[in-house]
Amino acid sequence: MSPCNVFYGTLVHSLSITELEIITNGVLVVDNGVIVHMERNVEDVDAYLQKNEIKDYNLHRLNASQFIVPGFVDTHAHAPQYVFTGSGMDMQLLEWLNTYVFPTETAFKNVEHADKAYTTAVSRFLRNGTTTCSWFATIHLEACQKLTDIIENLGQRAYIGKVNMDQNAPDFYIEETDASLKNTRTFVEYVQKKESKLLTPVVTPRFAITCSSRLMNGLSEIAKEYDVPIQTHLCENPDEIQFTCSLFPESKDYTAIYDDHNLLGEKSYMAHCVHMTDDEIKMLADRKTGISHCANSNFSLHSGVCDVRRFMESGVKVGLGTDVAGGFAPSMLDAIRSTFFASKTIKVLKRDGMLKGGDDYVPLSPAELLYLATMGGAKVLGLQDTIGNFEKGKAFDALWVDLENDGGVDLMGMESPYQKVQKFLFNGSDKNLLHVYVQGRRVAGAASA
Repeated sequence: MSPCNVFYGTLVHSLSITELEIITNGVLVVDNGVIVHMERNVEDVDAYLQKNEIKDYNLHRLNASQFIVPGFVDTHAHAPQYVFTGSGMDMQLLEWLNTYVFPTETAFKNVEHADKAYTTAVSRFLRNGTTTCSWFATIHLEACQKLTDIIENLGQRAYIGKVNMDQNAPDFYIEETDASLKNTRTFVEYVQKKESKLLTPVVTPRFAITCSSRLMNGLSEIAKEYDVPIQTHLCENPDEIQFTCSLFPESKDYTAIYDDHNLLGEKSYMAHCVHMTDDEIKMLADRKTGISHCANSNFSLHSGVCDVRRFMESGVKVGLGTDVAGGFAPSMLDAIRSTFFASKTIKVLKRDGMLKGGDDYVPLSPAELLYLATMGGAKVLGLQDTIGNFEKGKAFDALWVDLENDGGVDLMGMESPYQKVQKFLFNGSDKNLLHVYVQGRRVAGAASA
């Protein structure tokens, strides 16, 4: 058996949305990728290891500029769209889809192209500390299988979805309904047969505009049969909402469309949710459906500003997403910062009377932002018992942060531990990530391996 790994130094993780714990002189003992010991305030690590009869180990000591945080969880990203990241930021959603998304994604029928593009995308996300990602792929079965193989090889924890769309799409990028359902079933079985604890297939209707009722009903049946999650988009853009509701006039609203097709549930999560009525939010809460807040994309595609606290106060699970390439940055640090600006914008709009509410609105704090990027995302994906913080028995998905590794942070010597965390969140970059771990395996990092 290989020796276990012992990490000794400052540990930072969320106990809840209101509790950020910063542990100095903390100890994490990781065996076969799982945290088997977690101890606070250990003055003598050698004595602690001896007392707990831990004999065969590698000891990793962190210095004063370093700390370990849980790996980032990106609850919404489009793997093929990384190809054109940063393009079309002057457009709104529907125009952007037709100009950039559909032409780019159709090229993934070429598996060699998919191999190169997906390897680049997943590697970039790992370097940015995204240890878990929920991916949209394309409609192409073989390319989706290739993405799965690449993720497995690179070591990321991932939810992977073959996109489904059988209407209101260009002739060059659309599926026949029965073929879409058949290929989705084949893809789900392909991922599940790998029997990997890191890989989960997720049923992925693109959004209601591009999915017929027969397709959505069939997808909900597949999700139930194979007990897999469901992901899609919801209430992102006013024009999108109006068009969607015109296609399904028998449903009360956009959210009800998905509910009427049995696509909402505890294992479902919706991206964006910018423009939601109180009734729609209540429906998500009642169905225990989570949301992926993609602030960069919401700003970049002119969709609007999502009031995350409104969802949190209604009991809806919330995580963060980059939404590459609607969002132009493949970094969860950017998602944190964009979420910060969105929350501050809500505060200003309420203060100035442009939104209901008043001066008592409290923007998201740094502690809440880190929670949303880690434990919040884990809950949205149903992984709260597996990842998200450093509780004993959870997988060691973690980032070893070094603020002195020339990543944009300057330490002046007077910072408290909490200030160091804030400097990382607002000034740090991938260069500050010495090591990125998934299930105890080092998968990326700025330090030489």
